[in-house]
Amino acid sequence: MADTDTPTERSEGHVEAYQVVARRYRPQAFSELIGQEHVAKALTQAINSNRVGHAYLFTGARGVGKTSAARVLAKALNCVHGPTPTPCNECDVCLGIISGDDVDNIEIDAASNTGVDNIRDLRQNASVRASRCRYKIYIIDEVHMLSKSAFNALLKTLEEPPEHVKFIFATTEPEKIPITILSRCQRFDFAGIESSAIAKRLSQIANSENVEIDDEALAVLSIRAAGSMRDSQSLLEQLLASGGKKITASDVYTLLGVAPGERIGGLVESIVSRNAAAAIASLDEAIAGGADVGQLVDQLLGYFRDVMAIVVGCDTSQLRYVLPSQYEQTRDLGSRLGVHTVLAMIQVLDHTSSRMRGSLHTRTLAEMAVVRLAHLDDLDNLAAVVTELRTNTPAPGDAGVKKNISPPPVAAPPVSLASSLAPPPAPRAATPAAVDAPSNLGNRASHRVDPSAAPTRAAQVTLTDDSVKQAWKQVVANLGGMLEHQAEVARDVRLASDGSVVVTFAASDQFSRDMCDSPNNRPTLERALAQHLGRGVSLKFAIDQSVAVDTPTTAAAPSRPVSQRQLQSEVAERPFVAKAVELFAADPNRLRVVPPRQPRK
Repeated sequence: MADTDTPTERSEGHVEAYQVVARRYRPQAFSELIGQEHVAKALTQAINSNRVGHAYLFTGARGVGKTSAARVLAKALNCVHGPTPTPCNECDVCLGIISGDDVDNIEIDAASNTGVDNIRDLRQNASVRASRCRYKIYIIDEVHMLSKSAFNALLKTLEEPPEHVKFIFATTEPEKIPITILSRCQRFDFAGIESSAIAKRLSQIANSENVEIDDEALAVLSIRAAGSMRDSQSLLEQLLASGGKKITASDVYTLLGVAPGERIGGLVESIVSRNAAAAIASLDEAIAGGADVGQLVDQLLGYFRDVMAIVVGCDTSQLRYVLPSQYEQTRDLGSRLGVHTVLAMIQVLDHTSSRMRGSLHTRTLAEMAVVRLAHLDDLDNLAAVVTELRTNTPAPGDAGVKKNISPPPVAAPPVSLASSLAPPPAPRAATPAAVDAPSNLGNRASHRVDPSAAPTRAAQVTLTDDSVKQAWKQVVANLGGMLEHQAEVARDVRLASDGSVVVTFAASDQFSRDMCDSPNNRPTLERALAQHLGRGVSLKFAIDQSVAVDTPTTAAAPSRPVSQRQLQSEVAERPFVAKAVELFAADPNRLRVVPPRQPRK
């Protein structure tokens, strides 16, 4: 029975093998390297000026033309009419390189030849001159897969190869190549190919295959390829294999498992209109139509990326994911949302995409993201309101509306140990009515109350001993750490005749007075008292000499020795030590008491 459906042609018992699109339309000259014009120009000039190096490194993403450029360079060097930047592609050498059968142009897959023994064989063979070509050329693909010992074995040969040997390396991960190898090569970085260039090349291939293809289908294929010509050609190969003389956008959407552009536009419109129910319904329709949930989230992420580009002022040439028919809608959405809202939406979608990779509930996560986007606040208007509150001026769009918004009263914050040890503030102004307002006592600058705001308040406040004592107790309650302990041990607080507050300590506690009277702590206490008293005051510290340190006049009885544990317990019960233990979350049982060192006689 004759096989009438076979895609191959039979002649004299020979079956002609079918070649895929990516192989049949591989670039055969430097002028055909789409998107890599900078590499083609540099290599052409090197050949014309007779400055061809002995080792080249081609780096870039998959499918951008690294191996194709290496083969074109090999043909340019070994063509019977060369060296020439335009190989003939007709001589035996060029045809042998195209088919991969030439014995002097060796292609090695480093992924399957990673060992040092393979490189030793290469070094031995490299010393033998080419049989029929001008140069013996080694093209090593994915060279980063070589082992460390293989790289070391290649170093010397790569630095000083025989005159008839050329090396061309190709890799997608140049960071894995030792620097000793990189320094011996001329490096060329292959860029990702623009979507417009990919679409143009796919259109040429479709015309050569006598197949009609829609412009929208070309746009979707070029966007999905993400800069890789080989990926786009593989997708086109799938569409060609499905039969038919016309490829439509619907065919592409079905093949890729993505939603059509108008469906994505409707979903985005529901989100921007804050209609969560309609957004979920649009998402369900897209999934029911064959779209993959992960692809839908990626499409939304790319769509809002282009909206962001429009918002910040980019032109249509900077758009990467939306179709040409969606440019106007993208511009309208950008003007309605604003840059801050769009950035927040992109962050939500990116977070959702990351979570979906390791979850079994991808659809629920996608629906949750859509609802969250539909309920997202208008962050740009919020920023305008914050600006209005700060400047007390109408926000854009509220011209003529004068709002008088007073800031809420600021409560006095507790004074901490860190604030008590902060650098002293600037000197107090000469006017007694200018009172330091409370501050965070940290790195923030303190605020000063304008005397003109309340010119008679200080004069109306009458201070008494009871009021200053009560204020001192409140200040002590807000203090923390070392200063709190020193303030607590004050024996007396009273109002002096000159209006100052005098705090008296016992003669046995000279350290407490010095601690409160330090240049760092006195301003802190004065500001805190001013907050509670309603006016500025100055502090004075005194020693009560009537309560002197007990000095025995008679011979004291020999004291009983105190154990280390008893001494540790007594020290741990002291207020200052107890506060330090609380601040640093220390274990009191692990305190170590070190007695003072006795002075030398």
